[in-house]
Amino acid sequence: MAHTPHDILRRIKDEGIELIDLKFTDLHGKWQHLTVCADLVEEQSFSEGLAFDGSSIRGWKAINESDMAMVPDAATAWLDPFYRHKTLSLICSIQEPRSGQPYGRCPRALAQKALNHLASTSLADTAYFGPEPEFFVFDDVRYSSGSGSSFYSVDSVEAPWNSARLEEGGNLAYKVQLKEGYFPVAPNDTLQDMRSEMLLTMGSLGVPIEKQHHEVATAQHELGMKFAELITAADNVMIYKYVVRNVAKKYGRTATFMPKPVFADNGSGMHVHQSLWKGGQPLFFGEGTYANLSQTARWYIGGLLKHAPSFLAFTNPTTNSYKRLVPGFEAPVNLVYSQGNRSAAVRIPLTGPNPKAKRLEFRSGDALANPYLAFSAMLMAGLDGIRNQIDPGDGTDLDLFELSADELARISTVPSSLNGALQALDEDKDYLLAGEVFTEDFLNNWIALKYEEVQQLRQRPHPHEFTMYYDA
Repeated sequence: MAHTPHDILRRIKDEGIELIDLKFTDLHGKWQHLTVCADLVEEQSFSEGLAFDGSSIRGWKAINESDMAMVPDAATAWLDPFYRHKTLSLICSIQEPRSGQPYGRCPRALAQKALNHLASTSLADTAYFGPEPEFFVFDDVRYSSGSGSSFYSVDSVEAPWNSARLEEGGNLAYKVQLKEGYFPVAPNDTLQDMRSEMLLTMGSLGVPIEKQHHEVATAQHELGMKFAELITAADNVMIYKYVVRNVAKKYGRTATFMPKPVFADNGSGMHVHQSLWKGGQPLFFGEGTYANLSQTARWYIGGLLKHAPSFLAFTNPTTNSYKRLVPGFEAPVNLVYSQGNRSAAVRIPLTGPNPKAKRLEFRSGDALANPYLAFSAMLMAGLDGIRNQIDPGDGTDLDLFELSADELARISTVPSSLNGALQALDEDKDYLLAGEVFTEDFLNNWIALKYEEVQQLRQRPHPHEFTMYYDA
């Protein structure tokens, strides 16, 4: 596999590649791209970048300072499987063309700063992340939001609400009943072939794949991939989303990573496994302790639990995110850690006696997160926990659903809204500013952008309010 600029240029020549697709991630976690003729990419392009106008990218530069440069990463090259013409894809970071410095609002460049900060602390030299994004696939999606009307409609042939629908050729009934979507075989599971194509396509693009399956909710699915170092793991999430959306479209369907598109059924999350290593040795294993956690791992967990209310502004960055994080259900809203309780924000997976497998899993986040920002924020929280030796307390293995109201009141929970997370971020951000990984400019800009989303929802009547209040 090509890993250097020289390798890429030789591959372009040897394979007769005429087009190069340069992909970069905007603040909101969406890929943007520019396709250039192959002869525009030279060896210095991998250090100096290729110029473009960044003024139209949401949350980025003003028009009077819009010149920016895309710097491709040679290690990310793959032939794009969704283009008709042979096109080599390269993932880019953004830098200032005049100074050559990383652009302060580029998520991928920020993630590199987080890794540089990790190295500077001498606490660890490698951060592994193992994300598990979930998603929905629908047959039909319609929505509208106007001054005098607002509605949404999602549909799937396997949805239980279609059990009485008249269908062409007859309704064959094989619907997935409410909360019975975990692992059913065909004919209830209608999208096995589609998921297999998604998984194998990801694998062909260099993502280390593991598994695929139907998830609990109606029309909900998950593909499994192996852990990787922080930036590679974030790159893999971006490839995952790209493949899922485009393969779904090929099958005449549409995919969404919205956490809660369906009422009264499970929402989609993105559990993220994490571990730190140093000198090729894992730092989170401690034999004979609770869940075999080292003191370093406990402090890392302490940092996650302390700072979760603020970094949820990155791991759960939408108003829809908090439709999933509702107390009293299976959602991981409780700021405790546990080796078994899935409503805990941090779970310790059972890994046996293998020190290299020891990790923790942060369960509250979702796949609308920008992975570069979310992983970096969690890393910074964990490092702050180690640096300040933040004690997370004892693990919680009690059934949280069986606790009394008084007992539950003593357990901290995640914010109940995006606005709450933004307020927490504004009040608790020093740990993110360490090593200038995040900056005041970045955080203020993020809060302003996301607060505008909060305002958009605040100002609009909700369709269900008519059910509750119209004739009150």
